[in-house]
Amino acid sequence: MTKIRHASLNDLEKLSEVESLCFPPAEAAGRQSIERRLKVFPNHFWLLFECDETGNERELISFINGLVTSRKDLTDEMYDNPLLHEEKGDWQMIFGVDTNPAFQHRGFASKVMEQVISDAKDQGRKGIVLTCKKKLRTFYEKFGFVSEGVSDSTHGGVVWLQMRLIF
Repeated sequence: MTKIRHASLNDLEKLSEVESLCFPPAEAAGRQSIERRLKVFPNHFWLLFECDETGNERELISFINGLVTSRKDLTDEMYDNPLLHEEKGDWQMIFGVDTNPAFQHRGFASKVMEQVISDAKDQGRKGIVLTCKKKLRTFYEKFGFVSEGVSDSTHGGVVWLQMRLIF
């Protein structure tokens, strides 16, 4: 059994651990960065847990996080400056889609993404923006994201595509 919920500061260690398993050091958000985000926009972290039969959380499997802004494009400064978050902004940005490698390719990231999309629609956003590596483009296209080409982002020294889902 699984459940999805929003984050709190109590989730910091688990989030940091999964983030470090999912991304190389140059790309991963550090513990302090995650903590700063949690202090400003914990309700824009979606965490999927494996639970026992009574609903008690066993393990963090997957999570998605990102701030909300009226800016149209995802910029590198957004990753480390949570004060750019605008709760009533037009666009839900996604900084990371993290799934513990032991649980990958089993639909967990898709389940969390479906929740993020549903919540962003319910909140009246114009859509969702993320960046991804070319090899993940088709994964995001399954949800309706469209590639806008190479992003201006140089985060982690990697070439990123900017993807947008418009509601």
